[in-house]
Amino acid sequence: MLYHLLVPLSDVYSVLNVFRYITFRTAAATLTALFLAFVVGPPLIRRLQNLRAGQPIREIGPDHQHKEGTPTMGGLLILLSLVVSVLLWADLTNRAIWSVLILTLGYGVLGFVDDYRKVTEQHSDGVSARTKLLWQTALALGVSLLIFTDPSFDGQLQVPFFKTFTPHIGWLYVPLAAFVIVAASNGVNLTDGLDGLAIGPVMIASGTFLILAYVAGHAGLAEYLAVKSVPGSGQLAIFCGALVGGSLGFLWFNSYPAQLFMGDVGALALGGALGAIAVHIRQEILLAVVGGIFVVETFSVIIQVAWFKTTGKRVFLMAPIHHHFEEAGWAEQKIVVRFWIISIILALVALSSLKLR
Repeated sequence: MLYHLLVPLSDVYSVLNVFRYITFRTAAATLTALFLAFVVGPPLIRRLQNLRAGQPIREIGPDHQHKEGTPTMGGLLILLSLVVSVLLWADLTNRAIWSVLILTLGYGVLGFVDDYRKVTEQHSDGVSARTKLLWQTALALGVSLLIFTDPSFDGQLQVPFFKTFTPHIGWLYVPLAAFVIVAASNGVNLTDGLDGLAIGPVMIASGTFLILAYVAGHAGLAEYLAVKSVPGSGQLAIFCGALVGGSLGFLWFNSYPAQLFMGDVGALALGGALGAIAVHIRQEILLAVVGGIFVVETFSVIIQVAWFKTTGKRVFLMAPIHHHFEEAGWAEQKIVVRFWIISIILALVALSSLKLR
C-alpha cells in the first residue's frame, strides 16, 4: 500500500526513491511486523485468557499439566502482524505475494477452526486429520497450478549442489509442489510441542528464504550464483521479512515459560507459507535442508507409527522426537536451544549451496 502511494511521488520528492528498493521495504516490513506483535501481544493474551481459550493437554506423554490453560491461538498474533506488514510494504500487483498470502490465510482459517474445536470441546482432538489433509491439499494444488500455468514456468527442478543437473519433470511438478506445501505445514505442526520450539526454526527458515527469494528475483545475482531466476519473486523477500518480524515478536511471549501457544492457526499457516515460498522460488528440495528439523520430526512420527503397527514395539520413547528427548531426561529449554542450533547449521548448509555447484 505504501509502495503504491509513495513511489509515484518520488519524481517530486527524491527521498521517496528509497521505497523502490526491495531491501529497504524488507527491513521496514520486518520492523513493522515486530512492532505490531509487541503492541498487539499483551491485549491478545488478556483477551484469550478472558475467553478461556486455554490449551487442552493430552493425557498421555510427558507431564505438561502445568501448561494446562495457557492461551492458544497465538498464531493469530503472527498472522495479523504478517498480513498488515505485507499489505503495507509489498508490491500488491505481484501475484506471487497474493498466492502465498491467500494460502497462508487459508491454512490459518483451517487451523483456527481446529483450535476452536479443541478449546470449546476441551479435548486435544479437533478437525479430523482426513478433513485437514483434504483442505490442505486443495489449497496447495491451487498454488501449484498457478505456478505451473505461469508463462515463465519451464518444468525444470532445481537440485541443490548440482549446477547442471536440472531434470525436466513437466506436469509432475504440480503434485510435487502440492506435496511440499502440505508436508511443510504438517511438519511445523508436529514440531510445535515445546515452548519456543517451532517458532525458532520457522524464523531461521524465513530468514534463509528471504535471501533465496531476493537472489531468485535479481537476474544478475541469480545468473552469478547459478540459481533459477524467477521474475517477481524478489517481492517474497518482503513477505519473509514480515514473517521473521512477526515470529520474533511472537517468540517474546512464547519463550519458556510460554504465555501464549501458537496453536494450529499458527503452525499450519506458517508451515504452509514456507512451503509456498519454496515452490514459488523453485527451491523445493532446499526447503528439506533448511527445514531439516521439521523433516526429522515428521519422520519420527511416521517411523514410530509404522514400526508399532508392524511389531507392537516403539523405536522412540515417544514421538514426535522432541518428546523422546524429554522422556530421556533432557530439560525442555535444552531441547529447544539445541534444535535451534541445528536449524542454524542447516540454514548455513543451504546457503552454501548457492556457491557450491
